[in-house]
Amino acid sequence: MSLSRRHFLQLAVAVNALSLFKAGMVNAEPGIGLKFGPPSPFSFETLKTLAQERAGREYAPPPQPDPAIVKQIDYDAHGKLQYRKEAALWAESGGSYPISFQHVGMFFPKTVIMSVVEKGTAREILYDPRLFTMGPDHVAKGLPASPSAFAGFWVHESRKGSDWKTREPWVTFLGASYFRAIGELGQVGLSARGIALNPGTSNPEEFPDFVSFWFEPAAKTDDPVTVYALLDGPSLTGAYRFLLRRTRGVVMEIEAALFLRKDIERLGIAPLTSMYWFSETAKPTGVDWRPEVHDSDGLALWTGVGEHIWRPINNPPHIMVSSFADKSPKGFGLSQRDRVLDHYQDGVRYHLRPSAWVEPLGDWGEGAVQLTEIPTDDEIHDNVVAMWVPKEPATAGKTYDLRYRIHWLADEAFPSPLARCVATRLGNGGQPGKPRPKGVRKFMVEFLGKPLAKLPYGEKPEPVITATRGELSRIEIEAVPDDVPGHWRTHFDLAVTGQDPVEIRCYLRHKDEVMSETWLYQYHPF
Repeated sequence: MSLSRRHFLQLAVAVNALSLFKAGMVNAEPGIGLKFGPPSPFSFETLKTLAQERAGREYAPPPQPDPAIVKQIDYDAHGKLQYRKEAALWAESGGSYPISFQHVGMFFPKTVIMSVVEKGTAREILYDPRLFTMGPDHVAKGLPASPSAFAGFWVHESRKGSDWKTREPWVTFLGASYFRAIGELGQVGLSARGIALNPGTSNPEEFPDFVSFWFEPAAKTDDPVTVYALLDGPSLTGAYRFLLRRTRGVVMEIEAALFLRKDIERLGIAPLTSMYWFSETAKPTGVDWRPEVHDSDGLALWTGVGEHIWRPINNPPHIMVSSFADKSPKGFGLSQRDRVLDHYQDGVRYHLRPSAWVEPLGDWGEGAVQLTEIPTDDEIHDNVVAMWVPKEPATAGKTYDLRYRIHWLADEAFPSPLARCVATRLGNGGQPGKPRPKGVRKFMVEFLGKPLAKLPYGEKPEPVITATRGELSRIEIEAVPDDVPGHWRTHFDLAVTGQDPVEIRCYLRHKDEVMSETWLYQYHPF
């Protein structure tokens, strides 16, 4: 099973669980509550020391509760394992945001240790099957209390709200090092993960696990929930501290110390993972009844020199890795810019999926934002990864100390003040009413923004377009006939032979003034 499929099931299981709870299928059981193990000292410094010590030893995978039983906890069986919300951590007191736990199953088979921290002392939260709804014949009843059958956790809305038990959690951690947040529009979509190792390379991709979590409460709703995590995998270990803030969306401040056991071909920092099947840009005829299907429609970049770039995502004919070299980047993110329901016509609310923006804290030096695009023929696969890759090789024994924020919002956290790209469309080149030349493609790129709305009456912006190969022609610019101020589109033809990708670059200017962000597009001739 691919991780993309597993990630889809993570969402499906969570949604199924929440739906069952809302339907009233989860009933309280008197006397059920959390139990804790013996106390032990804890701090972020001790966690970093633990991660470093582990890196010096041979990797040992986390324990798995009885695999013969766990593999029988399929999608349907897992959906019946509802955590009893009255037994959530901080359900009644101690923290503003209750935390509930997720059970192991076929798709999440590994033990993850959960602990609560108070005044520098940690106590493990002990697994008890009575914390979950289980019918008398449920297969999970055969699991022993040890090793723990916890696999992940949900952070719920403030317990000061009477509906926190039925509302969707605002942060979830479940599966390998994956986590996600609902953003400001109340809908989940793309994910982040602790680290990415070798996506899009000739080596198999590796998926380290968060094997332990520690929780500190938010005293007030304005305070962050603090989550510590121990990452472990064959090639590296890591100590993480997450400060989770519930704002109009979600903001996560992340500090990580990484310790490499082995050489890593491609080390991806602050990776974001999403799904893109097709959009208005281009799609095969009749592939699906909906106009668009994607969690994200583009990669946004804010470079170290201050340029804002928009790169529409592709569903390429084969795996593509694009590198955007930079020094001291200001940020990058995967965004869902198209917010019009009619453009999707889908009940799963793709138009409300969050955008995620990575804001480096401190100087990340030289490297590249890398975009990996993997072909897909369905929406169940996460096929897009965006991440920062340091320039220096990631060799055994090396350490990294990183700080960054992830903003889960409707838009980029720091959008360009320039006009922005709002649509990309491809079609046959040439002139309507005349035979269309072979090997010629027409591109239409729309920009919208205040700088274009302020143009003097009767004046037009100038499109500046370049391509790495081929011949450009029929370059035109016009106002979009929708009476929206500052809405312009440029269209042009590109004649090209062969099937090698073409990198196209476009922005709008007026005299010597740049009017728009930079549109980059990777065209795959066919």
